[in-house]
Amino acid sequence: MFGVNSEYVDLAAEVFTLLSDPTRIRIILALRDGELAVGELAERVAKPPTAVSQHLAKLRWARVVASRQDGTRSYYRLVDDHARELVQQAVFHAEHAVDEHPRHHGTGHPSVEELSDRRSRR
Repeated sequence: MFGVNSEYVDLAAEVFTLLSDPTRIRIILALRDGELAVGELAERVAKPPTAVSQHLAKLRWARVVASRQDGTRSYYRLVDDHARELVQQAVFHAEHAVDEHPRHHGTGHPSVEELSDRRSRR
């Protein structure tokens, strides 16, 4: 176990800073099921491709995602299981703030993602 003076504490804070952006969280969630092209990611997270590319560059620098080229298209995939788990746990934690019996407990209540989608459609 790491102590309070571990050299990794500051690095852990940097990880949380990287993951503190909602667009990056959405990108990680979108990549859970597999590789996507930048354009597909942009559609899924409802952001312009240029903005998504900037976020992907930061995630790639941090080794959270990896990319490959196929002609003129860039494809990205999630390669850091720790980041995937951190994001998933953060969303689960957020669900508790919205619902006393969150969906990830199997109650059938709407998830934070579903509530966010509903709000954006209004």
